[in-house]
Amino acid sequence: MKEKPLGSMPGIPTAIALVLVLMASVWLLLTSLAGGSLAGQVCGVLLIIGTVFCNKGFFMVEPNQSAVLSLFGEYVGTVKDQGLRFQNPFYRPRKVSLRVRNFESGKLKVNELEGSPIEIASVVVWKVLDSAEAVYNVDDYESFVHIQAESALRAMATAYPYDPTAEHPVALRSHANEISHDLAHQLSERLNQAGIEVLEARISHLAYAPEIAGAMLQRQQAGAIIAARERLVEGAVGMVQLALNALSAKGVVELDNERRAQMVSNLLVVLCSDRATQPVVNAGSLY
Repeated sequence: MKEKPLGSMPGIPTAIALVLVLMASVWLLLTSLAGGSLAGQVCGVLLIIGTVFCNKGFFMVEPNQSAVLSLFGEYVGTVKDQGLRFQNPFYRPRKVSLRVRNFESGKLKVNELEGSPIEIASVVVWKVLDSAEAVYNVDDYESFVHIQAESALRAMATAYPYDPTAEHPVALRSHANEISHDLAHQLSERLNQAGIEVLEARISHLAYAPEIAGAMLQRQQAGAIIAARERLVEGAVGMVQLALNALSAKGVVELDNERRAQMVSNLLVVLCSDRATQPVVNAGSLY
C-alpha cells in the first residue's frame, strides 16, 4: 500500500468558525425557547451537537511527522501539513514520526565464514519514508526494524571471514566500508516493504568470542612476528649484498668464497639478531 497525500484545512480558522457557529446555535436555541418555536429549538440543538462533534476532526501534526487517516478501517490518505489541522471528524488519525532514528543492536554471537565464533554488533540509522506502508504493511514497524537488523547482521557476518585470506580478501576487520555498504544493502532489501529507508549501517563491535580470543591473539601475534622477520631478513640480505658489492668495487679487500661466506654469515647474525651483538676484533692476520 503506497502513501497517498491528503489535504487538510487549517485548524485555527476552522476552530474560530466553529466557535461562531456554536454561539449562533446557542442564541438560536435560547430565542426559540423564548418564542416557543419548536423548529428553532430542534435546529439549535442539532447545530450544537454537530458543532461539538466536529471537534473530533482536529489533530496536531508536528515537524517531521505525518498523520495517516483511515475511515472505518480503510486507508484514506496521509497529511504532512504542520500545525493544527482539521479533517473529516469520522477520520481516525494515526501519528507516524518521520525523524531520523538510530539504535545499536545487542552483541550477537555468530560463526564467521571460516567457522570461528565471533561477537558482533551494529548501529543502524533509519527513518520512515512511506507512512502508509509502515502502518499497514507490518504490525509494528519499530520492532520489525530491530528484528530484521539483527537478522541481516547475522547473515552478513557469516558471509565474510574475520581476517582477510588469499581466497577471501574482503574481511570484517579490514574492510569496514565494504562491510557497511553490504549490511546497509541487505537491510534496505528487508525493510523496503515496510516503507523504511536505511541511511547508514555500521559495525560498532567486533571481536572473537571469549573462548577462542586467547588462541586467536596468539595466532595474530605469530603472524605479525613472521611478517616482521620476513621484512628484516629481506632488508638484511640487501644490506649484505650492498656491502659486498661496495668492497669489491672499491678494491678494499679481496675475499675468497670461504671468507665471503663467513662475512655474509657474520653480517646476517648482526643484522637479524634480536639483541645487540658483541663483536670480536681480530688483531692478527686475516688468514
